[in-house]
Formats: sequence, C-alpha cells, structure tokens
Amino acid sequence: MLKISNLHATVGETEILKGLSLELNPGEIHAIMGPNGAGKSTLAYALGGRPGYEVTKGSASFDGTDLLDIDPHERAAAGLFLGFQYPVEIPGVSNLQFLRESLNSQRKERGEKELSGAEFIRLAKEKAALLKMDMDMLKRAVNVGFSGGEKKRNEMVQMGILDPKLAILDETDSGLDIDALRIVGSGINAIMRKPDKAVLLITHYQRLLDEVKPDFVHVLADGRIVKTGGPELALQLENEGYEAIAEAA
Repeated sequence: MLKISNLHATVGETEILKGLSLELNPGEIHAIMGPNGAGKSTLAYALGGRPGYEVTKGSASFDGTDLLDIDPHERAAAGLFLGFQYPVEIPGVSNLQFLRESLNSQRKERGEKELSGAEFIRLAKEKAALLKMDMDMLKRAVNVGFSGGEKKRNEMVQMGILDPKLAILDETDSGLDIDALRIVGSGINAIMRKPDKAVLLITHYQRLLDEVKPDFVHVLADGRIVKTGGPELALQLENEGYEAIAEAA
C-alpha cells in the first residue's frame, strides 16, 4: 500500500530525513517511535504534502501512485489521512459543515456521488458514537473551545467520516488522559483495523500501543529507521530508552 524508499527531506535548509525506507501492507498497523528531533513529524508532513517540508531524494508510492507527484488534496482523495499532533481551530466553521464539504469534495475528486444532507447526518452520528461525541459538539466551530482530548476525539470522527485507506497519526495520544486514550484507541481500532486499511502510528509512549496493538514497531533516530521489531520492541524502549536501542543497532 505504502512504499517509501531512501527518503530524504529538509525543513528550511536542515536535512531531517536521511534515507528512510519503510513499507506498509494492507491490514497492517506500524508504530514509529523515537526521540524528539528524530524526524517522526517530518515524515508525516512530507507524506501529507505540508508546505515547507521538501523531499530532496527518494520515493514514496501509495497504491502504485507516486505520492510525491500529486497535490495534498489529491493525496487525501486517494485515501490518505493525516492526523495532527495539535489539531487546529477554525473559528466560524461548524464541524458538520467542514466535514460534509471535505467528504463530498473527496467523493467528487474520485468520481463518486456526493452524499445528501440526510445521508451525511446519519454517517456523522454513526462515527461520532464510536468516539462518544454527541451531535451538539459536531455543530460547534471546528475545535474552538475544545479540550485537548475533545480535539483528538473530533479528529478521529473526521477520520471515520472520510474513511481513508491509510491513516498517518502523529502523536494522537498527546494530551490525552486515561479515559480519552481508551476512547480514541477504540475508535482507531473500529475505523482502521480492517484488511484493506493500514495505519502508521507515531508516538513516544507504550500506552497508546496498549490500546492499538501494532504489528511492527520501528525506531527512528537521526532521520533513519535503525531498528524494527514486533510489539515487544516498544516495551524494550520503555525499559532501556531510545539511546541504548539506537547504539545497539
């Protein structure tokens, strides 16, 4: 589904990714862990097409399409979802309006029929229920006045409505208390743990991986993946730290 080969990327004039290679197949959940500054968010933003993150070398293909050769909105329509560490607020725009326009613009890009208002409301209620959000919250302006946990739950509702093939989630566990973490983890499992979908989880901590169990764990250090293993690797990182693992690799 996603194949990254020898990816190099810069932010400004600083090279952050220095030859990263990774492959995700349908039905797989991969976790990327690593210290601050290792390049985790840069990887997510480069794949999502965020301005300011320039790929200087290497390749990334998504379902056989050159991901780096298409615009961010085309990547989204192709089925890529990027979850941000700090979801932004959009004053004056209701969640429902934002999500309906987003979904129908993607459907139009794919040549699919747009959802009617009634069809969309049914879908929104179904996905909001997975994240224990009521419709009153979805009528509010996007993330305005939301707590950190509410913003992350709202973002997972967005993911459920857009129904991507590949979700890249950048520190979705950041700022979540225990209850919110369980709700978000359960939502990720319900929406994305399917044989035709894949997830790339970027996290610092084991606690999210207790809720969303990965098939593979990768350690990212200095712009490269230096070690890959199963879920036990995350526990080893908790016990020994990134530096010890990177040096051993």
